[in-house]
Amino acid sequence: MPALKPTEFTARVVWLGRVTDREARLEAEPLDAADLTFAGIAGEAHGGRTRPSCSRVVAQHPRDTEIANVRQLSVLSAEEMAAIAAEMGVEVLAPAWLGASLVIEGIPDFTHVPPSSRLQGSSGATLVIDMENRPCQLPARVIERHMPGLGKGFKPASEGRRGVTAWVEREGRIALGEMLRLHIPDQPAWSGHDCMRS
Repeated sequence: MPALKPTEFTARVVWLGRVTDREARLEAEPLDAADLTFAGIAGEAHGGRTRPSCSRVVAQHPRDTEIANVRQLSVLSAEEMAAIAAEMGVEVLAPAWLGASLVIEGIPDFTHVPPSSRLQGSSGATLVIDMENRPCQLPARVIERHMPGLGKGFKPASEGRRGVTAWVEREGRIALGEMLRLHIPDQPAWSGHDCMRS
């Protein structure tokens, strides 16, 4: 019995990019297409099959412990980026400023799709959504350089709209304009979830 259910939701790839050197700059360089390997996007600083643990998982692992890399890509929604920009009072936010790997349009409330959902392209390339990407100050600093005085508004405006982190389940190529289909886990929501949030 299949554990994942194909949905009628599809998303069009409207932006692709990679961050080649996180130490030098968070800003991503745009790409027309990306070859996805089991280590992520070729040449991406966030790539690799493993990574050192960070503050996001410090409750599970001491900082800099080698763990599996389920944060190979940062996937954002064009609709949610527009909502962030509107809340910040700006016309547009460049995906490069947010260190985006992939920006898609067409899936409502994208940041909150269930963890373990898949996005699959025509080549068979498949991304597994790990979880919601939490807002942080790194993009705010980049935005501040481009729009002085506005960077501090990014973190509160992006709450619940920051997209997701993902990793490559099946290798393949994705390109601008391509359609990706959403597949979701065929299971009900966990009953203890609301108790954990309160």
